[in-house]
Amino acid sequence: MSSDPLPCHALVLFGATGDLARRMLWPSLYALHREGLLPEAMRLVGAARKPLAHAEFVEHVRAAIRSSGNAGLYDDTTFEAFALRVRYVAVAVGEDRGLDAVGPALPATPGGVIYYLATGPDLFGPICLHLCAAGLVDEHSRVVVEKPIGSDAASAETVNEAIGSAFGEHQIFRIDHYLGKEAVQNLIALRFGNAILEPLWNSNAIDHVQITVAETVGLEGRWEYYDHSGALRDMVQSHLLQLLCLVAMEPPAAFTASAVRNEKVKVLWSLRPITGAHVASNTVRGQYAGGYLEDRGVPGYLEEEGARRSSDTESFVAIRAEVDNWRWSGVPFYLRTGKRMKQRSSEIVIRFKPAPFNIFAGIGQSLSANKLLIRLQPDETITLSVMNKTPGLNELQLGEVPLNLAPTAAFATPRRRIAYERMLLDVLRGNPALFVRRDEVEASWRWIDGIVEGWRSAGQGVRPYAAGSWGPAAAAELIERGGHSWNE
Repeated sequence: MSSDPLPCHALVLFGATGDLARRMLWPSLYALHREGLLPEAMRLVGAARKPLAHAEFVEHVRAAIRSSGNAGLYDDTTFEAFALRVRYVAVAVGEDRGLDAVGPALPATPGGVIYYLATGPDLFGPICLHLCAAGLVDEHSRVVVEKPIGSDAASAETVNEAIGSAFGEHQIFRIDHYLGKEAVQNLIALRFGNAILEPLWNSNAIDHVQITVAETVGLEGRWEYYDHSGALRDMVQSHLLQLLCLVAMEPPAAFTASAVRNEKVKVLWSLRPITGAHVASNTVRGQYAGGYLEDRGVPGYLEEEGARRSSDTESFVAIRAEVDNWRWSGVPFYLRTGKRMKQRSSEIVIRFKPAPFNIFAGIGQSLSANKLLIRLQPDETITLSVMNKTPGLNELQLGEVPLNLAPTAAFATPRRRIAYERMLLDVLRGNPALFVRRDEVEASWRWIDGIVEGWRSAGQGVRPYAAGSWGPAAAAELIERGGHSWNE
């Protein structure tokens, strides 16, 4: 955690009129303002290429909040007070003096400036270098960067070098908003705050782990961007590997940024490489074809607007991964993500080994293995499935009962927060514990690069799957070869 005693007095949001800013960042900043969590004099400066009048930009921010998940928090009085914080500047990142308008928009009060780069990764380096050249970076500054950081290990190193030439590592906050979700943070509390789970959190008791991030949406006009990344680079390298790290990491010595991130990167170093000889048996690539979702027809990947008909980019990937260390030896981690899936779902499933002997077999009762389900979306829940007797005077019968471990069952929660609210607040506080360190980014890319090269050398193409399904049949076969099945 930063020892910087000065509060942040400004946040400059590059990409202020973009999709991420509209859907997540302005609504999150408004919610923090409404709850009194922003420093009193903090200014919010929007920066983008398009020339906009101040009043026009304020209305853009208002519309963003009113159309967001935080729309219920909106009221005119609160927004007018929030709008007093807001400024807008037009910038030209590619020009030598393209950021000259930023400095005059900042308040004269002492304190750190947060630069949030909600832009394409190709602009991270130029923005940081221009900010530094303009004298807008000092020891109190912080920079927040979104994924993706590069498209492979080499480009990630290049981007990190460019950012690092202007900011120290302790000033850099590489954001993965999945780590701000309540259920993800509760996983940390559940694992390390309860003595009953840790003795079972290993290969002695756990049979396998599943991590699924399924989306029903297609490309939403982002075909050109997505086709250069695909599901492996877009989702597995960031979200799924971060969730895997939190499940598999060793207990840190303390809940500090360095201790937590030290243990996460050790998991990435322990991932067994999946290369050309093993990609066919351990990975599945898929690409959605036309189909039906919610009783309406949707186009296939190659039929989307702007599509290149010969594209072999995957919109679905399933992976059988292994963590080669003492705790997890022999436990498969099944990762799965895709677009145009049957339903929207992000979840972690910890499937425990079955009871060693079924004493109820003689009366015709079977046992299901215990399952810990951590669901991130569409709703955030944590349940532990256990076997229990079904009520009644009939002969003893067993059924699976989910125990609700979600904090919402015990604590009053006024509303469901946008994950970015937590992440922005941690940046304000200078706490990088839930952000991704440079060595984590580069270690994850090295593992991903092995799979990409394996696909290339093996000539492993994409398998079609119907929109509105759970992906290619080969994904079911992948997990069934280990005697398991996807949680659906």
